[in-house]
Formats: sequence, C-alpha cells, structure tokens
Amino acid sequence: MKGFTAFLTAIFCLAQMNAQDCSLTFRAQILDKATNTPLGFSTLYSPEIKELFIADEQGLVEIKNVCQGEYHLEISHLACSPVHQYLEIRNDTLLKIYLEHHAELLDEVIVHGHLHESSTEFSNTVKQSEIKAEAYRNLSEIIERIPGVSSLRNGTASAKPVVHGLYGNRLSILNNGITQSGQQWGNDHAPEIDAFAADHISVIKGSASLAYQGSHLGSVVLIEPGPISSDPHLQSDLNYVFNTNGRGHTLNLSIENAASLFNYRMAGSIKHSGDKKAPDYFLGNTGQREKNISLQLDKQLNERRILKLYFSSFNAELGILRSSHISNLTDLEQAFTREEPFNTPDSFSDSISAPRQEVHHHLAKIEYQHFLNDEDYLRFSYGLQYNLRDEFDIRRSGRSDNPSLSLSQYSHAFESKLDKHLNNAWKMNTGIQFQFIDNANVAGTGILPLIPDYRSYYPGLFLIFQKQKDSWEYEYGMRIDYKRYEVRSISTTLPREVLRSSHNFFNHAVSGGVKYQFSRDLKFGVNAGMVTRDPAINELYSNGLHQRVSGIEEGDSELEQEYSYKILAKIDWSGADRFFIQSITYLQYVNNYIYLQPENMFRLTIRGAFPVFKYRQTDARIWGSDFLASFQAFKQLRLVSKASLIRGRDLDNHLGLINIPADNASIEFQYAFGKASDRFYGNYFNLKLVWTGRQNRIDESQDFLAPPESYSLLSAKTGTHIKFHNSILEISLFADNLLNTQYRDYLNRLRYFADELGFNAGLRLNLKWES
Repeated sequence: MKGFTAFLTAIFCLAQMNAQDCSLTFRAQILDKATNTPLGFSTLYSPEIKELFIADEQGLVEIKNVCQGEYHLEISHLACSPVHQYLEIRNDTLLKIYLEHHAELLDEVIVHGHLHESSTEFSNTVKQSEIKAEAYRNLSEIIERIPGVSSLRNGTASAKPVVHGLYGNRLSILNNGITQSGQQWGNDHAPEIDAFAADHISVIKGSASLAYQGSHLGSVVLIEPGPISSDPHLQSDLNYVFNTNGRGHTLNLSIENAASLFNYRMAGSIKHSGDKKAPDYFLGNTGQREKNISLQLDKQLNERRILKLYFSSFNAELGILRSSHISNLTDLEQAFTREEPFNTPDSFSDSISAPRQEVHHHLAKIEYQHFLNDEDYLRFSYGLQYNLRDEFDIRRSGRSDNPSLSLSQYSHAFESKLDKHLNNAWKMNTGIQFQFIDNANVAGTGILPLIPDYRSYYPGLFLIFQKQKDSWEYEYGMRIDYKRYEVRSISTTLPREVLRSSHNFFNHAVSGGVKYQFSRDLKFGVNAGMVTRDPAINELYSNGLHQRVSGIEEGDSELEQEYSYKILAKIDWSGADRFFIQSITYLQYVNNYIYLQPENMFRLTIRGAFPVFKYRQTDARIWGSDFLASFQAFKQLRLVSKASLIRGRDLDNHLGLINIPADNASIEFQYAFGKASDRFYGNYFNLKLVWTGRQNRIDESQDFLAPPESYSLLSAKTGTHIKFHNSILEISLFADNLLNTQYRDYLNRLRYFADELGFNAGLRLNLKWES
C-alpha cells in the first residue's frame, strides 16, 4: 500500500508542476478475471516515474488529491498475464482491473509458491512472449511446451496436439471462443489458426472443459487473443524469423490503438519456405506458404455494455512429401524399407508441385457482454466460419491443376452464457450453445469424395458451480448435447446412386473436482468425470485416399458412441522460493474407443498405391503421469525438467493402443546474464536436451513397420534486448537438432517413408515501438 501511495503521490506532484487541478479521488481494485477475487500484492509499473509499486493484500486502492492527467500502467501478478493500462483521469475515478489468471507450469518457480488458481481445473498456459518466440513453428509444436502434450504429425508442416493420449476428434480446439470447425476428417490436419494472433494458449482439463462445445473427452485447447490496450498511442509489434532448414522466412506485423470510436488491433503474417532437409537428404516438395490477417475491434458502449468484433483469414498452400506417393505396389513395399526415399531431389527447391493442398479458413465473430452488476454478466456471441480445402494429385494429361478433392464448409455457432455469483460464496456459470455445419463436396473433381456431403445440428447446455472456502475449492459441472447428422453419400458399387441416411446422438457429461491447500507450499487436487462422444463423420463414412497421410481410410457407419471415465490428481510442492515440483497422474477408461487400424495390406488405385487403414472400436484403458521440476540453482541459473509417461491398452484384443506417445523427458538450462546497461538488458542463454523413448508396447503385427528407435535432440537459444527512446528490439539466435541426429518419430504418419528434420538454425528479430 505504501508503494502504491508513493506512486500516486508522484503523479500528484507532477501534475502540480504543470499547474493542474489536483482535487480528484482515484479508486482501483485488481481482480482475477475468472473468479472476481482480489489479487493481492499485484505490481504496477509506470514509465513516467520509472519505479515499481506494490498494491496492498486486497488489491484495493483509494487516494485523494489526484491530479488530472494521462498515465501508462503495467499491472501484473504472480501467475497472471500482465496487462498494459492507459489511464486518463479527468474526474473522480473508480477502476476495476481484471487479470487473466492461469496455472502456468512454465512460469518462474516463485509463481508456484504463491499460486492462487481460479478453480479445480487443470490448466496449463503458453504465454504471449513464448508464442511470439516460437510462432515460426506450427501451432501444435508450440503447445508441446506443456508437459503431457505431444503432436501427431504428418510430414513437416501438419500436426495436431495430443493431450494425455487423446487427439483428433477427441480434442476440441477453440479459436477466440469458437470451436474450430474445418474439414476434420482425420487426425492429421493442422488447425487453420495463425499462432501470431494468440495472446495465450491454454490446455484445460477437468470440469471447466464442460463449458466448451465440441466432441472432446475432457480436454480442450483455448487459443485466445488478448485485450486491446486502452492507450491512445499507436502500439506496433514487428516480428521477423529466418530459419536455415527450408530457408524459411516468417514476417508478422500487428498494430493496436485505443481510438475515439473503438479500440482496434490489426495483424498480418506471411510464411514462406521451401524443401526441408533430413540429415542425409532433401525432403522433396515440402514447401509451405501462408498469408494470414486478423482484425479485432472492441467498443465500450457504457459502463455495463461491451461490444467486440473479430475477423481472421488463414490461407495456406502445403506441399506433400513426394516420396510418400508411390505409383505401384512393388515400389510401395520397397519404400517402407529404404534408407533413402524414392524421388529425393539432389538440391534445394523453393517450388511446390502436386501432390499439394490449398486451405482457406475465415472466421467472423460478434460478441456482446452485459454486466448485470459489478460481478455478474451475460454474454452473447455468434461465429461464422467458412473453410475451403482443395487437394491436388499428380494427374495425367495436364490435369494436376484440377483438384482431386474439393470440400466447402459453412459453420454457424451461437452461444449465450450467464456468469452469476450466488449465496454462500457459490459461483454459477451456465450457457446454451448451438452449432450448425453444412459440408459439401465441390463438383468436377472426377473422383469419389473421401467423405460425403452432410449437415449437422448440434444444440447443447452446460452448468458449472464453483466455490472457494478457506483452504478448499470445489467445482461441479454437467453438460448435455444432441447431435444429428443428415448425410448424402454416393454408393461405392455400380451403378452409382445417391444414398441418404441420418444419425442421432445424445451426449452427456458430468464432472467434479476438489482442491485443498495444506500450506503455503503444498496443495493437492483431484478431478473425476464421465463424458460421451459421438463418432465423427470421417469415422463413419471415410472411403478413399486421405492425401495428407498417403493412406486409404475406410469408415464404419455402424460405430457407436464412446463412453469415457477419467480421474486425475495433481500435487504441487514448492520450497524456499527456489524449487517447485508438480506431478499429475490420470487414469481413463474408454468404452467403444474408436481408432484407425492399419490393415496390413496395400491397395493399387488410379491415384497410386497406398496402405489401407480402417476405423474400428474396442474398450481401452489409458493412464499416465506428467512431471515437472524446477530449481533455481542461483540468481542467474534455473533448471527445468519435464517428463511424461503414458500407457494405452486395447482391452478387447489384449494389445497396446496404437498412436499413443512414447515416454519422453527433457531438461533445460536457463541462464540469465546480468544487466549490461540501461540500453542492453534481458540477456539470456538456454540449452535444452529432449529424449523420446521407443514405443515398445506395440506388437509389430499391429502396424506396417515396427516403432522407431529412441532418440535425443539438443537445442539452444540466446538473445538480448536493446532499448531505444520509444522502442525495444529483441534479437535472438536459435538452433534445433544441433547434432544433426537422424531419427524417426512414432507419431509421424509419414515415418514410413522418410526421416525427420535435421539441423536447423535461425535468427529472430522483434521490434516494439509506440508512436
């Protein structure tokens, strides 16, 4: 409180020197956005006086005799994303400042020693600074920073996150609160989202996940933009990255401003790369192009009403490894055992040719928020998505520029939510949601489509209660959904005919959790729940070549709902503000578990020869543990170690589950150099070693090839910050796979044909300035 009083007193003195009226009263309170609870001992920094100030334990501030004027504040709290606040005081002012609160595994160890989490949910977050530093990678690789998250890859450009062994249709991804809807016919296609547009990325497990629509089994990935600064000065952020493997260039520019009509943020990014390289050869036709834009508008209509608009456009062209498309059965059998793939180019190429894909995804969202009082609010939103995907094969007679598959999809999402505080410290969060999808094959490809035309209707309702009392926190939730598919398919037999069918599913979920804080340094939480999931359209009706994974996939229209039962426990322990240990253990049973089974056969088609996969069901058990240890050896050196162990079992066939991540562990050394001068600061050097084991719980008869051997990868990164008059330049150098290790990853579907990427070095420049 003393520090904050000194801060406002300094403001008062500065205003007096300018002969301003200094008779105003300023009141402020800093709150957790999720729970509306005070965030005590929050810090505030003002560049005008160049000092750091600390609020009192309740986050409450009242000061009299404040002068009129304009001020810049940076407000932060342990385990919160900082907020930059522009404040213009003309009259007596009452201000509430809300911070996003997250349980961040990767934050400083001192954070965990004082952590105040918003619920019993298990939420891990990647912060904006980490996203910006890694945004030249794909989105799934960025999320891998969180323990327990892996990636199911397909070549060098496409990947989807795997959370506790669940992936694809079992893991919902939300883009700015809207369930990402695309051509989700498989586990491989990367989310059509520009990572630069995200302020933070969270993985939510537990009861809180019930608030989000989608066919997930208890885990969701939230990709959210941050609030726009209220500063009337123009804020600009420029990022450029060059990496040697693929000779890739990434450029991003964002600007934001609190204008008189509305607050806005505009951003755009471009990515361009050519053929990637394994340690011993080039990976032909693996180039990538992206052009993305986004626009965010916020309008404070009055003290209780807020209007938000958002638009994003993602556009990509992706080459597909030429070595994975084989013309005959004999060569396909050889391709699975060759050390160097077929069709390997002798030199680097910047071009993209067939087989390739073009993807366009557009999202428009409008959101209205109405505060009923200082704590309770209603929120209404509507989101429209349009997704177009074209796939191009190597075709004769100059027809390679005609798509062999063209899919167009419109998705509408409506949502109404109420956040209300009840008696006895209970908080209620409830909502109604509805999604409508119209998916159609564009005519003229000359090839039977992989999935049929369909429409889906998806209403849902959720209800969650939370309470905090003394050292206890409680959370209970439930959800019910109804989904109807109306399908129009083409028969696989001659003569061709149009077949019409429908499916109706009722899904439900319940979950509950409790957390207890034994002491300042030790706490324990447990969450248990049951969730059902309906089969996705690709699992029911796939029939043909899935180009991205170079395989033929066959669905089963008789598949039944999945029933999942999961319990998860977490324990946090910290000590002496120098070390932190966290352990998460989980056990999950899934009845009617749907998986894609390699059929141990090849099939020759007019598009080439490909391995065959079929969707099947079994009862499954998945269990594992995630572990994090952080140790501050001394002021400059910090060690962070992570490990994940997971086991999956096919209970019906007494075999291991396929596509379950292998055991993995990492250790990272983070060294922060002392401040060189007022201009040069934030100097650091990081060295990281990652080990991934062999997936030795899979029988060789379950797949076309035995799982690859274990491997270790070494990476490094160093950087500094340079401060100018009104700008900051960050310069960093990075290197991946420093030892140019030759390896293949079990979760990469194209491991049948080629090695993973070799050595890659890069340069990143980040310039921020105000005008």
